[in-house]
Amino acid sequence: MHNLCFQTCLTNPPASAWILSRTRRILDISIALSVLIFSAVPMLVIAACVRFTSNGNAIFSQERIGLRGDPFQIYKFRSMASACGQNTGIGLTQNGDMRVTPLGRFLRKLKLDELPQFYNVLRGDMSLIGPRPKLHQYAAMFNMPYRPGISGAATVFFRNEEDILRDIPALELDSFYKEHIKPVKARIDVCYMCQATPSTDMRMLTETFMSCIKHDRCPNTCTVVKPVPSQW
Repeated sequence: MHNLCFQTCLTNPPASAWILSRTRRILDISIALSVLIFSAVPMLVIAACVRFTSNGNAIFSQERIGLRGDPFQIYKFRSMASACGQNTGIGLTQNGDMRVTPLGRFLRKLKLDELPQFYNVLRGDMSLIGPRPKLHQYAAMFNMPYRPGISGAATVFFRNEEDILRDIPALELDSFYKEHIKPVKARIDVCYMCQATPSTDMRMLTETFMSCIKHDRCPNTCTVVKPVPSQW
């Protein structure tokens, strides 16, 4: 019965009144614009460092699934060697992935590679808080009534995902993710978005900030079977 209920939620994802409110969208725009203004110089420095420490463009874009299943281009600072093809659809990385550049590893650790996504928020592609926008093959919800987010409940819960995946053989990585991580992420995100409030969004933003400055390693893959956090 619970699985049937959950599958129904994935087909027609519920959303709280706050998630769909105009006030939330105005808040998204205000914060995104402020971040882009105050981080303009640091972002230029990051872009220059990316450009001059490895071959390729400083920014890369990739198609993701967004609001109501519509595709959009997400923007990030490039963190992989361009020859490895970040646009080839290979969307999973493990701790120690050789495709990630030394600078890219630093940017990923502090989530600085995500800064260009505040532009996605301004465009209306994304929100500050919501399910992370997925590649088509990893998407669990294709009819979301809300925008994907820069951060979200599943993102915070799986903040050490690369550590979780580090011991999975490369040939099994895709199937392991789809079987063990994808459904847990979807359940966490659906549970959060159907009862989200201004206070839970602020808590999520705070937890996201703290996870960026405090990186604790995951001891093994057993974390993927943890229950959905009750506070969300």
